[in-house]
Amino acid sequence: MPQRILLMSSAPNAATQRAALALGGHGHQVRTAVVADAADMARAVAANDFDLIICPYLTTAIPADIYQHHRTVIIHPGPVGDRGPASLDWALTEGHTRWGVTAIGAVAEMDAGPIWAWRTVAVQYPQTKSTLYNTVIADAAIECILETAAHAEDPGFTPTDQADAPRPVPGARTRPPMRYQDRQVPWTAPGATILARIHTADGSPGLRAELAGHTFHLYDAHPGRNQVSAEPGTIIGRRHHGIEIACGAKETIWVGHLRARTRNSTTCKGPATSVLAHLGVDLDHVPVAEGFDDDIVYHRDGDIATLTVTAYNGALTTGQCHRLADALHTADQQDTDVLVLRGGTGHFFLTGIHLGAIELAPDPAAEGWDNIRAINRVCYALLNCRQITIAAITGNAGAGGVALPLSADVVAARRRATLSPAYQPMGLTGSELHTLTLPHRVGPATARELLETAQALDTTTGHEIGLLDHIGPDDNTEFDRWLDELAHRYATGSLHEQTLHRKAARLASLAKPPSAYEAAELAAMAEDFFADRHHFHSRRQRFLRVGPGTHTPRRPHVLAGH
Repeated sequence: MPQRILLMSSAPNAATQRAALALGGHGHQVRTAVVADAADMARAVAANDFDLIICPYLTTAIPADIYQHHRTVIIHPGPVGDRGPASLDWALTEGHTRWGVTAIGAVAEMDAGPIWAWRTVAVQYPQTKSTLYNTVIADAAIECILETAAHAEDPGFTPTDQADAPRPVPGARTRPPMRYQDRQVPWTAPGATILARIHTADGSPGLRAELAGHTFHLYDAHPGRNQVSAEPGTIIGRRHHGIEIACGAKETIWVGHLRARTRNSTTCKGPATSVLAHLGVDLDHVPVAEGFDDDIVYHRDGDIATLTVTAYNGALTTGQCHRLADALHTADQQDTDVLVLRGGTGHFFLTGIHLGAIELAPDPAAEGWDNIRAINRVCYALLNCRQITIAAITGNAGAGGVALPLSADVVAARRRATLSPAYQPMGLTGSELHTLTLPHRVGPATARELLETAQALDTTTGHEIGLLDHIGPDDNTEFDRWLDELAHRYATGSLHEQTLHRKAARLASLAKPPSAYEAAELAAMAEDFFADRHHFHSRRQRFLRVGPGTHTPRRPHVLAGH
């Protein structure tokens, strides 16, 4: 018998969205409550309209009067026997190659309750905490959540006492919170050491470090050069929005995003050069260096070309949009038959314009305007490409990140991806030619519903309504092989000819040119940016302060989730 399930979460993040979609897909009735404290939890359970409480992302301890009267299960991002609020931080710091997820009944002692379900996963390196959580850990969590719901339907099921449960990961134990001192590493350390420390804190809280006379949290780090003679901890290069920092062993690293700590406040997380400019740090004397170009990579294999874009947390800066549009134009000039636009191996595909860069700009409205017009260049380049275009959504996508791939001829997605098409939660009406491409795929009524209800979709639903053409596997190697096979199918034979015919017919049937759709969208967006009619600026600031879906928790009873 399907269960009535209350999902209790500290934020409306990707983990909770995915759990709700998975449970609903299995016939359960799901209600989600976002709670900040015990009072919120009391209000959430007052209606008593549920059979089971599952907490996929919770940073606040559950009061005894809730778990003593209601079946309450915590999803913990650690294997059986692991306890503590910094599970993934310690797992990566200690270099574990196997980890896990456990569904634990809530009791007074943290993470000590009986076990409803558990899974183990392989951990590959290099690895960032946010990507680990949002991929294999999230996959295992969904399996545990579905198994927990199935057990709740069985009146004969009894969860297993931890003392009697298997311990599949050696060394699982109680660990304390991870403190600043536990992460600390000097700039004189080798670049690989510093990179690994940044990776363990990526998402939240970031690696705290002193740089250019200020205190920052570092994110989005990549290997740099060797044999560089410079004082460790100094900025010696810049390129696009990234900065190159000297380390020990004559090495460097690149850092793409920062969050600044000042005496009275902190900035939002944003592009490194934007954060530094916001603090008045002059980078004009820093030379432009090679080495921060791997966010947009072109590869050709015979008749198939692939353009891979990797945007941190899925957000595209104005500069990235222009570079991606230029790359698409260049790719269109080649003699290939199929062009694949795909994301990287991270947990996000695209989420549209870069809210952090907009917030940090001297004139946020003007920066938002520039950013949306730049991302529209990408959509035009995809829409007008002479080749067959395949957009491959490799991770979660939101707002403009859902609309942008719809300009392609074929849209595919990794199975685990969650799609959130609506712009409205951020106080925007949106652009990216969505008024042309979204109704074309799903029909005007469904397009309106997707934009107005602000509901997330799983890929199965996306395929059923016509938003997606194909769904691929989750494993990176399997997905890459599947996508390559898909591209080759569209490169030859009748499917190639049929797709080219549909492409030409699609553009020929338009009642008005794409520029007319864009003009109407931009007229509305001008009101959003400059008149702030839907409170974009306050909503953006609130979102950036609370943190997006990649924020990972540091307190008890959690599965952490931009």
